[in-house]
Amino acid sequence: MILKGTIVKGIGGFYYVDTDEGIIECRARGKFRKSEILPTVGDKVLVETNDMKQGSVKEIEKRRNTLVRPAVSNIDTLMIVAAITNPAPDTSLIDKMLVIAEQKGIKGALCINKVDLDPEGEADNLKKCYENAGYKVFVTSAERGEGLKELKRELSGKITAFAGLSGVGKSSILTIITGRELETGDTSRIERGKHTTRHVELIKTDEGYVFDTPGFSQLEVEDIRAGELKEYFPEILKHDALCRFRGCSHISEPDCAVKKALNEGGIAQSRYDSYVKMYEKLKLIKDWERGNTNGR
Repeated sequence: MILKGTIVKGIGGFYYVDTDEGIIECRARGKFRKSEILPTVGDKVLVETNDMKQGSVKEIEKRRNTLVRPAVSNIDTLMIVAAITNPAPDTSLIDKMLVIAEQKGIKGALCINKVDLDPEGEADNLKKCYENAGYKVFVTSAERGEGLKELKRELSGKITAFAGLSGVGKSSILTIITGRELETGDTSRIERGKHTTRHVELIKTDEGYVFDTPGFSQLEVEDIRAGELKEYFPEILKHDALCRFRGCSHISEPDCAVKKALNEGGIAQSRYDSYVKMYEKLKLIKDWERGNTNGR
């Protein structure tokens, strides 16, 4: 029997495929090894099975996107989790992760957690900043269970990657969403080079699939050229065509529509600062130094 499914886990040459008939343990066909195509978690596949328990991966559908670290394909949404305090939100890091998502064709979104510790309402300002840039923003309190219904609705029918630094409440949110007790501290361990997880697993929920990406914040944007960076800032790209000079860097040129929008409040200062910081860094990288740096 041939079934359609999604690879939710891969360990030691075995691939576990979620189908309408349940999870089937599969091996990859020899043709994949010969063509050096490895099945990846997140792949939409056709499985051949006789007993609905074991089978083989027969075909892999074309991938919409792929991450190298962690090795996952067909991600619909990158949900960046930040805390409004303890730790304070790092907008530079948030913007870098959003750029990586844009570059890979993944929809970016932001979850602002710990709003129960936000008596001054700072979360509203951060929410406005990213909504103005064109991103969906969810305001939550894992401690009180606030905002999680809205967040769950966003997961419906999708594969969602959760990313964020240690201490922001990502694991607590995932535990509530999945009903599974997930380990905390994965991010801090991978930052110190002590992370020992051997595989990525998609966790099925009533809404869709979710998974943790403890190393995502370490990825870099070095394979993007400076002149291409504006394509990954939606609110900057929107004004780019209105600039006086074609190929405007939006940093030092006169009659720049982006800087005009910045001065008029149409672009957040923190977002523009992130753009300039990344642009200046990318400008120093020679073409021969570029490559698949995100897969290192």
